[in-house]
Order: sequence, then structure tokens, then C-alpha cells
Amino acid sequence: MATLTMLEQAPSPKPVNRGPSDLADLTTETSNVASEGFDTKSALEIARIINHEDAKITAAVKKALPEIAIVIDTVARSLRDGGRLIYVGAGSSGRISSLDASECPPTFSTAPSQVQYIMAGGPKALASASDVNEDSPEIGQRDIARRRPTRKDIVIGVSASGRTPYVVGAVEYARARGAKTASVTCNLNTPLAEVSDTTIVAEVGPEVVSGSTRLKASTAQKMILNMITTGAMTRLGYVYDNLMVNVHMKNAKLVERGIRVLMKVCDIDRDTAIRTIKSAGKSIPIAVVMLKANVDKMEAVRRLAKSDGNVRLAIDDSRLEL
Repeated sequence: MATLTMLEQAPSPKPVNRGPSDLADLTTETSNVASEGFDTKSALEIARIINHEDAKITAAVKKALPEIAIVIDTVARSLRDGGRLIYVGAGSSGRISSLDASECPPTFSTAPSQVQYIMAGGPKALASASDVNEDSPEIGQRDIARRRPTRKDIVIGVSASGRTPYVVGAVEYARARGAKTASVTCNLNTPLAEVSDTTIVAEVGPEVVSGSTRLKASTAQKMILNMITTGAMTRLGYVYDNLMVNVHMKNAKLVERGIRVLMKVCDIDRDTAIRTIKSAGKSIPIAVVMLKANVDKMEAVRRLAKSDGNVRLAIDDSRLEL
């Protein structure tokens, strides 16, 4: 009942041209000349064809770098202001989105609520297809309404075709609620672009297996989402130099990584790194600030709080305008 109320109270989105129903108009759905006779090829020939087509992905992503940069800064601002990044996807695009969202907490020690995802069919669709839901913009609106998007948030629709009704409906609703919006697609001039403040288009062209966007399109999307979150977290200061100073030390591998990061950043031996990490409460950012600024744990914690977790700013006391 609460969800219905939220939907009823939301501003009415402007009508969006949903685009042609004929998938043949989409480049990601057309037949690829390079893979004609694919089913008659040997294993090595199949691998070579796929590899040749995959080589086109980085060039397609490169053309979208200006838009990617805009989204990086928008995400950083949203997170700095206490907002959230919420991905919306269906099928392969939803699974790629869920992967990027789930990897932010262990990599950057972000709270799970800061980078989220919703996908057609819910979490169960990660392991099994739930394609019917992606045809419903109403279900997309309902699912994003449950997250109560606000002006502080950015909602990013991820859809290879750029016309998935579930994704378009969700992004359209979020925008009507005042959230910033962006999209990641592999086709030009799509309905999803119409409801997005910024559109990232990676034109990877026809797939080796026609319409199978789990191939080039999903690879391009994975690259782009990696850039967005890694770029945003770096802009927020959760990376120092090119090192993962906000690593969440939850297992033996990550503990070892934290030790090596501290050794490199502060040019210290292993024993000193281990002692400092213990005295810092197993927090690499606190340990880095303690050693780099030559302060105790309490002062390091205060500086990090003042800098919103930006390690470099916390080290340089004068830049915090204390």
C-alpha cells in the first residue's frame, strides 16, 4: 500500500517515446558479417573471431570518456553529500550492475547502502533468468520507488538496447522525484537516453552471436561501471596514490594487502606496518594518517572525519582549514 502511495504522489513523468518495437533497428541486434558460418568453425576459429570482435570494445568505450567523466563527478558529489548510487538493470546488464555494486564495500570500505542495484526479477534473477519482468515499466517504477530516490541520489540505468521498459520506467520515475540520472547503453538515440541527464553510449556493434549482449555489450558495460565507481571513490580520496588504502581487511588475503599497502605508502618495514595497523584498530586510512602526519590515533580519526574520509586531505592539515 505504501508503494502505491509513493507512486501516486510522484510527479507525473513526461511521456517517453519507447522506440520501435522492431529489434532489428538496434545495432546490437543485427547480424555480424565477421561471424557468418560461426557454427561451422573450429574451436580455435571461434576463439579468434570472438577475440577479434572484443578488440573493438576499448575503442568504443574511449569515445564515451567525456560522458563517463561527467558521471564520475556526479557520483562523487552524490556520495559526498550523503546520497546513493543506485544501478537499475535487467538480464546481463542487471548482473553486471550487481557485481559492481557488491564489490565496492570490500574494495573501498563503503557502506552497502551507498552503492546499490535493483534488477528485473529481484536478486533471484542473478542466478536464473526472469526476463518477463523487464517488459514492465510499472514494475521498474515500483522497485525504484521502494528505495525512495531523492535529489541527493544518482540513478544509473544500464541497458545494452537502451529500450528495456523496466529500466526506462525506473529511471524515469527517479528523475521525476528529483534524482540525478544517467544511462549506460550500446545504441544511439534510445528511450533510456530521453530520461537520463547524461547518457554513456558504447557502440560496440553487432554481437558475434546476434543479439547476445552478454558478449561485447556486457564487457563494455563492465568496463564503464568499473570506471565510474573507481573514479568516484578516487575523487573522494578513498585511494591514495594508486593504492587501495580503504581496503576492508576481512580475510587473510585482504589483511596481507593492507600490510603491503601501508609498507609502500609509508616506506616502512613489515613489523612496523603490523604494529601500526593494530594500534589503528585495523584501519589502513587511520594508520596512513598516523604515520604520514605523525599524529596519534585520536587525531587521525578526527582528521579523517573532517575530510569525509579523504586520506590525502587528512594528512595535509592545512588543507582542512581547521
